Amino acid sequence: MRLLSAADFERVFQRAERSSSKSLTVLARPSGRRRARLGLAVARKQIRTAVERNRVKRLIRESFRHNQALLEGLDVVVVVRAPLVTKSADDVRRCLDNHWQQLSRRCRQADPH
Repeated sequence: MRLLSAADFERVFQRAERSSSKSLTVLARPSGRRRARLGLAVARKQIRTAVERNRVKRLIRESFRHNQALLEGLDVVVVVRAPLVTKSADDVRRCLDNHWQQLSRRCRQADPH
């Protein structure tokens, strides 16, 4: 359920539906698979400490896991920016829920399989 190879990430970056906010950019593209897959881009330059990077990744994975049915058949990449560190866990979840819904809707309209 993870994007692992550079080719998988590149495929999503090339022609993806995009949902952005000040702290996150979420990209999604239909994959042709049954299950959703997640890729994370959490740069050390954006979030300095390993503790904070790990916290952010844990919150994103948890939200993704809870919304897998909504994201079925999509490859998703989450790009994190620095303002996310200042948000509470509930704020991060709400923000991600909005992104998941927007992208699911857009990808379903673009690829009506």
